[in-house]
Amino acid sequence: MLPTNVLPANSPIGLFAGRWWAVLLRGVVALAFGALTFSWPGATLDILVLLFGFYALLDGGFSLVAAIGGRNPGDRWLLVLEGVVGIWAGVVTLRAPAITAVVLVFFISIWAMATGFLRIVAAIHLRKQNSGEVWLALSGLLSVLFALTLMLRPALGTLVLVWVIAGYALGMGVMLIMLGIELRTQRTLS
Repeated sequence: MLPTNVLPANSPIGLFAGRWWAVLLRGVVALAFGALTFSWPGATLDILVLLFGFYALLDGGFSLVAAIGGRNPGDRWLLVLEGVVGIWAGVVTLRAPAITAVVLVFFISIWAMATGFLRIVAAIHLRKQNSGEVWLALSGLLSVLFALTLMLRPALGTLVLVWVIAGYALGMGVMLIMLGIELRTQRTLS
C-alpha cells in the first residue's frame, strides 16, 4: 500500500489532479451562480432560466476540460459524460428560454440527478485514494437530494425555487472548491 502522499501516474485521482484548477473553477462558477441567484430573488423566471443555462454550459465545459487533461484514460468517461450532460442541459435551456417553471424544475432535477450519480460513481472509483473522494461523494449526494426535492415538490413557488437553486449552487461550489484545493495539495505532495 502506498503512502497517502504518493500519487501514482495511473491512479484514478490523476484524472482529477491533473486539472485541479478546472475543478476549482467549477466551484467558483457555482458560487457565482448561487450569489447572483440570491442577489436577484425577485427576478423573472426568464432570467433564472438563462442563469441556469449558462451555469450548466460552463460546468459541463469545465468537466470536459478536466476529462481531457486526466492521466488515466479509463476513468475519463465519467467526466466526459458529466460534461456532455451539462453542455446538453445548457444548450437546450438557452435555445428555449421561454419554457415554463414546471418544465424548468423537471429539467433541472434530471440534470442534478444525472450529475449526482456520476459524481458518486467517480467517488467510489477514488475511495482507495486519500484525495478528496469524500467531497466528490458529498457533492454527488447533494445533487441527488436536490433533484429529489425538486421532483417531490414541483409546485414550489418561484421565489422558493430561486432560493433552493441558489443554495444548491453555493453548497456545490464550496464542495468543488474544497475538492480542488485538496487535489492541488495532493498534486504538490506527490
